[in-house]
Amino acid sequence: MPDKLSEEDWELLITRIKKGECTPFIGAGACFGTIPTAARIAADWAGKVGFPFDDCTDLAKVAQFISVKSDAIRPKEMFIEEFKDVAPPNFDDPYEPHRVLADLPLPVYITTNYDDFLFRALSRTEYAPGQKKTPQRELCKWNQEIGGGRLNARKRAPRLDGSIQSPIIFHLHGNMEHADSMVLTEDDYLDFLIKIGKDDTLLPRNIEQAFTSTSLLFVGYSLNDWNFRVLFRSVVSYLEISTRRVHISVQLSPLKETASAEQKKNAEEYLNRYFENLKIRVYWGDAKAFAKELREHW
Repeated sequence: MPDKLSEEDWELLITRIKKGECTPFIGAGACFGTIPTAARIAADWAGKVGFPFDDCTDLAKVAQFISVKSDAIRPKEMFIEEFKDVAPPNFDDPYEPHRVLADLPLPVYITTNYDDFLFRALSRTEYAPGQKKTPQRELCKWNQEIGGGRLNARKRAPRLDGSIQSPIIFHLHGNMEHADSMVLTEDDYLDFLIKIGKDDTLLPRNIEQAFTSTSLLFVGYSLNDWNFRVLFRSVVSYLEISTRRVHISVQLSPLKETASAEQKKNAEEYLNRYFENLKIRVYWGDAKAFAKELREHW
């Protein structure tokens, strides 16, 4: 199995982008170098709160421990405090992942990140000479505390009208402006999975249609992350519906840097075969490397 995408895959992806039939999913790897990794944050918090277990680099587990010691909002407040003064990525860099994705003519973006970097990147992008994009931000109301929570009487969440001029950024796991919306602790991830699995009215219709009627582009994820595992289980039923379309996943290797070349090859071959059943092509590399290739092909 190749580490990168074939020219046929690139041609298909570019064609779908040109037709507006591609939906990017943006994960934490798109911010690499701008914000600390989840493992680093977890280890720092674990030392501060006296986390007694071995897996002190698992942010969801450490956040869960803090939520039990304090309350469910405390780890989210800590995360917000951690990043209140963090500067955004350098959007002047033509290969910065948010900028590359923002330059594409797409109506819907979905992110599991809590930051506003994609909003900033889109806001500075022109859809026509002298005409800036005006992005809209929306939250997935997966619990009762988010802006009134799920709609009563199982009414579907209102439709969101996105366009190339005014694209929608759908925060699937919440954002830092609304602490209650953030999917951060183990309980949050489990509750989110249960809600999105049971409530077929939770997603706005056009967001649901993006899952089934476009090629999905997962950028900035690692197989070891809770974010990707929960995201993948959240959308797998939609992927099974849309098996006629090819999707792209940008993945870092699931093994440590000390792993041998043979171990890496075997792991990637296994995972490529796993994804292949859902028509997912895997680009093994980081978001910046993928963004550079995407820019050049585009």
